[in-house]
Amino acid sequence: MLRRLLPLVLVLLATRVSASGPERPSRADLQRALAQYEQSMVRVRGSRAVGPGIIVGTEGQVLTSVLHVNLDAAQVEYGGRTLPATVVLANAYLKVAVVAAPAGTYPAAAVKPNTGDLTGKWLIGIIPGKGRRKDTPASALARKAPAPFFDVGLALPPGSPLYDETGRLVAVSVQRKGRGCRALSLDVVRQQLATKVASP
Repeated sequence: MLRRLLPLVLVLLATRVSASGPERPSRADLQRALAQYEQSMVRVRGSRAVGPGIIVGTEGQVLTSVLHVNLDAAQVEYGGRTLPATVVLANAYLKVAVVAAPAGTYPAAAVKPNTGDLTGKWLIGIIPGKGRRKDTPASALARKAPAPFFDVGLALPPGSPLYDETGRLVAVSVQRKGRGCRALSLDVVRQQLATKVASP
């Protein structure tokens, strides 16, 4: 009798453990993130590199990788146009930058107010398509890395956005890392911007 019950108990325990962990984003969650991406994605160009950026402010603020900007200027490719942009923040250590496109109205991504610690949570990134292949949403768990960064098993180029299951922007990829990427939460970017504004 005990031998018959043991496999059942093991299955129940495994189910209970997996149920208590974070739930993997559904197909609807992935499509929600893809829609956000398609609406707010731009290309940022500096003198040495070009890469993705995401519009985070309705007045044209763009979050990207520091690799894609010059010291004080960059260009933003949006809506079939190439626009001049000024650098608001460029942090070589954090590998992140914020640039401002010319005044106007832009489709900013929905941003999560407080991201908190993202380690152990499912995040959604958009894998860029190559050739005729379309951009593809995918999800992976955020893993611990040297602070303030975390790692995600998604092959995203620096400057790519990361979303939560509701399609809100929570982080940005700052570096390729093996078959995945190293990322920085929006909370850290906000702290850097606040420090910059507070500085004389």
